[in-house]
This record gives sequence, C-alpha cells and structure tokens, in this order.
Amino acid sequence: MAVLRERLQQLLEPVVEALGYELVLLEFSPSTKSGLLRLYIDSPGGITIEDCERVSREVAGQLDVEDPISSGYRLEVSSPGLDRPLVKPSHYERFVGEQARVQLLAPRDGRRRFVGWIRVAGTDAVQLETQDGLVELPYAEIDRARLVPEYDRE
Repeated sequence: MAVLRERLQQLLEPVVEALGYELVLLEFSPSTKSGLLRLYIDSPGGITIEDCERVSREVAGQLDVEDPISSGYRLEVSSPGLDRPLVKPSHYERFVGEQARVQLLAPRDGRRRFVGWIRVAGTDAVQLETQDGLVELPYAEIDRARLVPEYDRE
C-alpha cells in the first residue's frame, strides 16, 4: 500500500506542480468496491472550484495513461481547508505561530496526541508549545498533523 501511495505521489506531484499548484497531501484508501484517491492542492492565492476541476481533469488523464490503480476508485481534488494537513517541514515552517494538532505513530511518555503552537520548524523536528511546556517532535515520528483553525479571526 505504501509503495502504491509513493508511486502515485511520484506520478501526480509533477502534474499538479506543472499546473502551478502545490500537492499538499495525497490520500489513497483502497476498497473492494470503490477506493478513494484524494488530492489536497494549494496555491498562494487560494483554491477555487475551477482550480480543483482543472487539476482533476489533468490528473485523471495521467491516471488513464499510466493506470497505476488496478481496482475501481473515485478521484477527489480539494483545497486543504482551514484545518489543513501539515505534511512537509515547509508546511510547519510556513505556519510558525499557528496552533496545530499532532498525532504520533507511537506514544511518547504515554501520549500520542499533542496540541500546541508551532514555535520552531526545523529540518528534522517541530517544536510545539503545549499547555505542559515546549515539546520537540521529530517529523519521522508524526503520523498526522493539522492546523487548528481559529474561526473568530478577522
């Protein structure tokens, strides 16, 4: 499964970038009936429905030519949203000062989930200021992370 996800990433990221967008996250959930391939895209000016349609057409064409998925699937393209996923070190760096929710692959000191303000985004780890103090979390230990949206922000 991880091999297919990596293959899809290598195949589709150049297509998305050639259109002028960033591929924030690629998720693939196979199923015996109909799997789901979801791409989250972003750009400095934000994402519109037309952007998603444009990327969807190009990605669908590439998938038709290469045919990397042997079973049925649905393709979805969307913006990362206010609770955008944080995947790459550059994502954490871009959102220093924002609040994030991080889940680790394995517990650390009995905890897998951390919520805090991103204070430092290094090349190997991120530092979060949590209610219990500063914690450093290596990217290699992070299962998933998302921004915590502030809905009352102007």
